[in-house]
Amino acid sequence: MSLTSHWADTAGLQKFDNALKSLGDKRMRQVANRVVNRAGNQTKTQVTRALTKQTGLKRRTIVKAIKVKRSGWSDPSYRMTTTGGDVALKYFNARETRRGVSARPFGQRKVFASTFIKGGRFPDRVGLGMGGHVFEREGARRMPINKIKSGVIIPAEMVKGETATAFNKTASRVLMTRMSHELSRATGGVLS
Repeated sequence: MSLTSHWADTAGLQKFDNALKSLGDKRMRQVANRVVNRAGNQTKTQVTRALTKQTGLKRRTIVKAIKVKRSGWSDPSYRMTTTGGDVALKYFNARETRRGVSARPFGQRKVFASTFIKGGRFPDRVGLGMGGHVFEREGARRMPINKIKSGVIIPAEMVKGETATAFNKTASRVLMTRMSHELSRATGGVLS
């Protein structure tokens, strides 16, 4: 077994060090914010696509649900957050059939037996004036009725499955690519 010595090109390292020092703290922070915000926006796009498919909700609903706090001078982080609980079944393309309401939570069409949106006998059903929500009776009597939920909780879905994969894959790939690009741009090509 033999050991060989490898010498590093110190001129290249010195050039790299000088280029970073020439940027200064203020310029470096601007570069970092630009990188984080660009990577965050691209990641949000992929998360939105994956979450739309994963939950079965419309894209516009997911876009409204995800709140973004962009990187800034005092806080160099990009945050995507969402709040909320179990989403009502009406938001999943719910439509009434004779067997019950058909809806698409988690992107899978399913009939929820003995549920309803309208009142009266088929085929002359009329709206209940309840905003299109889906209900079921508690017992054999007309009242009381309960609003039906889907089982989809956006904050829980955001951190698992295809959405989590999309986040991790996109964030790591884009962050490195953008950092390389912005450093090259800021140093006039010295760091490329």
